[in-house]
Amino acid sequence: MINLTKDAIVAINSENPASLPAGQNPVVQVLQVKKATASQPNAPDRYRMVLSDGVFYMQAMLGTQLNHLPEQEVLVKNSVIRMTNYAVNTVQNRLLVIALQVDILESSHEKIGSPQNYDPAKAQVQPQGQSHQQPQTTDNKPTIAPPQSKGPSSQAPVYPIEGLSPYQNKWTIKARVTQRSDIKFWSNQRGEGKLFSVNLMDETGEIRATGFNESVDEFYSMLEEGKVFFITKARVQIAKKQFSNLQNEYEITFDKSTQIEPCFDTSDVPDVKYNFTELQNLENLEANSITDVLGVVTSVDDASQIISKSTQKPYTKRELQIVDRSQQSVRLTLWGKLAETFDQTNEPVIAFKGVKVGDFGGRSLSMVGASTLFVNPDIAEAHTLRGWYDQQGKNEQFSTFNSSSAAVKPESSGAVNSNEIKTLDQVKQSQLGLNDTGKPDYWSGKATVTYIKKDNLTYPSCPNDMKKVTQDMNDKWRCEKCESSFDAPEYRYIVTCNATDHTGQLWLSGFNDFGLELFKMPANDLQAMMNNGDEAAYEATVKNALGSTYNFNCRAKQDNFNDNVRVRHQINRVNNINYKSDIGRLCDSITKLEVA
Repeated sequence: MINLTKDAIVAINSENPASLPAGQNPVVQVLQVKKATASQPNAPDRYRMVLSDGVFYMQAMLGTQLNHLPEQEVLVKNSVIRMTNYAVNTVQNRLLVIALQVDILESSHEKIGSPQNYDPAKAQVQPQGQSHQQPQTTDNKPTIAPPQSKGPSSQAPVYPIEGLSPYQNKWTIKARVTQRSDIKFWSNQRGEGKLFSVNLMDETGEIRATGFNESVDEFYSMLEEGKVFFITKARVQIAKKQFSNLQNEYEITFDKSTQIEPCFDTSDVPDVKYNFTELQNLENLEANSITDVLGVVTSVDDASQIISKSTQKPYTKRELQIVDRSQQSVRLTLWGKLAETFDQTNEPVIAFKGVKVGDFGGRSLSMVGASTLFVNPDIAEAHTLRGWYDQQGKNEQFSTFNSSSAAVKPESSGAVNSNEIKTLDQVKQSQLGLNDTGKPDYWSGKATVTYIKKDNLTYPSCPNDMKKVTQDMNDKWRCEKCESSFDAPEYRYIVTCNATDHTGQLWLSGFNDFGLELFKMPANDLQAMMNNGDEAAYEATVKNALGSTYNFNCRAKQDNFNDNVRVRHQINRVNNINYKSDIGRLCDSITKLEVA
C-alpha cells in the first residue's frame, strides 16, 4: 500500500521552496491532469495538475520536459507520484507548484481521502494534532525539509529557470551563459542607447536576458560564454519572440538592482543542450525555421564583402560546407565578425545551435543573431561523428541539395529535373501540396508569365537579415530582428504572378531572385520610380515583363487562409529556356511512346 506524505501540501506552502534538497521528496496524488491552453502561438504544450496529500489539494503545473508522461499516458488521473524536484510560484495571489522531476509510483489508483482546497487560514488548524512546521516521519513517509540551496548574497532559494515567472519576485537562478551577443547601439525618438543579450541555461531550461545602458557597462565583460553565475533581482516579463528562438514564455531584463556573481561549483549545471537535425532531414523543416546541426566542416571559402545598395555599408560573409553521417552536404553562411575571424580549416566537428534554414533553390543554413557555434564540443555525438569521418566519411561521396543551383545565372543551361516536369494541369490534378504528411511537394515545368499583381511588388528590408523594416518618427528605418537602425532600407521583390501553359494557368509567388530576372533591375530602382512619381516608367517595366517564359522549379505547400485550405506554389528557381535541351527531352518522350 502506498502512503501519501503527511501534511505535504501545508509544508510545501509554508516553506515556499524552489528546489528540492536530498530527502525532501513528498509523495502526492495527482487528482487531475489536462493540457492547458497555450498563452502564445508556437509555445510548448503545458499540462495542469491538481496535487493532493489526502487532506488538502492545490494547483500545479508539469514542467515541459515531462510532457511525455501525460502524452504517453504514464501520468494519468489518480496517479501517485514522488516529486524529487519542484518550484512554487505565486500567481494571482495563489500558490502554484511546478513539478520539475517526478517518479511515477503508481499509475492507476483510487482517490485517497477527501481532500479540501488548500487555504492558509484553514491550514493553521493542525489535523490530528500533528504539527505542520515539523511533519513527522515514518518509514513510508518521506521528510519535508526546508529548502537549502541558497544564492551567495540574496539568501533566496535557487530557482530553476523553468520555475521563473513575472509573479515571483524573490528568486536566484544558477545558470550557464551559452551565448552572448555583441553590444548593439540604437537610436529613436526617445534617445540613444546600447544593449546586449545573453542566453542562460540550467538543467530545467533556457531563458534570454537583456541588459541596457548601465547594465552593459556593469555586466557585459563579466558574462562570458561558458561560465556559470548566480543572478538575482532582475525583472521577469513576457518574452519578445521576434528577438529569441528559445522555448520559454518569459525573458529577463537586468536593471539597477540586479546582482550577478560568479559561481565556481558548476557540477550541477549542464553544458549547452542540443536538438540536432540530421542534414538529410533539413528538407522536412519549414523555411526560416530554427534548428541545431552537427557537422564536419569540409571546406571554408574566403571571407567576402557585400555592399548594401541603400546604406553603402559593407557586410562580411563566409560560406562553409558541412557534412554528417547521413551522407548529406549543405552550405552554411557566417556573417559579420564571426565571418571575419573564423579560421577553422582542419576539418573540425562543429555544433551549430539556433541556425536558420534557408529554402531558395534548395536547403541551406545561415547563422543569425542568436546562433552560436562550438568547435569540437566534448559531447558523445561529436566524438561519434569524428570517428566515423576519420575512418570512412572522408572517402565517401555526399549528396547535395539544390542550393548550388540557386547561384546559376539566368543565361545558364536552364535544365530542369525531367522526373519532376509537369504541365500546370497535371500540377492541379495531382493535388500537389495536399498530401497527408503536411510536407511540401516539388515540381518543374515551363510556363509564361501572363499577369503580375502590381501592388506591393517590393518591401523595405534590413540589409543584414532581409527582414521587413519600419520607419520611425525620425525617418530612420528600424529592424526589430537584429535591433539595428538605417538611414534607408534595401528594397526586395515579393512577386505574385499568373503563369500559363497550353493546359491551363496557375498563381505563383516568388521573391527577390525571381523579381531580378523578371524585371531586369534591382528592386530599389523599381521602387524609386514609384517614390519619384514616375508611374509611366513603372507601368512600362511591369508590362515588359509580361510574356516572359521560363523553366520553373516550384514548391507546393498547403496553406490556411481565413480557415480555407489552399495550396501556395512558391518559385524556388527560374531559368531561361534552353531550346536544345527541350528538343532533346521531347524527342526522348516521343521515342518512349513509339516503343510503348
